[in-house]
Order: sequence, then C-alpha cells, then structure tokens
Amino acid sequence: MNLSQAGRLAERIAAAVADCPSVARLSAGPAATYLPGRTVPGVAVREDRVRIAVVAAYGPPIAEVAEQVRAAAREVVPDLPVDVAVEDIEVLEAS
Repeated sequence: MNLSQAGRLAERIAAAVADCPSVARLSAGPAATYLPGRTVPGVAVREDRVRIAVVAAYGPPIAEVAEQVRAAAREVVPDLPVDVAVEDIEVLEAS
C-alpha cells in the first residue's frame, strides 16, 4: 500500500468512525496517518493493521464503543485487524 492509498483509506475510516453515535470525536493522540502537508488524526493505517483512537461519548460501555468503531472501520477495510483505543470520555451537550 502506498502513501496515497493509506491516506485515502485513513480519510474514509475517519469519516465512518466519526459517524458512530458513541464517538465524540477522533483523538489527536499518537494514532495518526501522516501525509504530505496534512495529518489524519486518530487513524493509523499500516500494511498489516489499523489503529484507531477515539474520545467516547459518555454513557455507553467502553466495549460497545470499541465494537461500533471496529464495525465502522471494517466497512472500509474488512481484511485488516482493527485496534481501538478509547483515549478519553466526553460528556456531550444535549441538543
């Protein structure tokens, strides 16, 4: 997988994970895909696996958050293992 392919995958995974109801946002921690001139925070795409770091919305069990994230990522990369790290929990404002 070249850098361009990894970047496209990281962007698609990030978009899918951001849509998970139990995810407040992707984490700006150590998991990231570094591209020329930009970074996709919270998603590290490697040849053999994907690492995703998120901030969970307060409420659901952490295991449920992780499974939602894995399921979203598997829609994009069904053949790669997906490691999920919940870096923090955030109380979301009611809308």
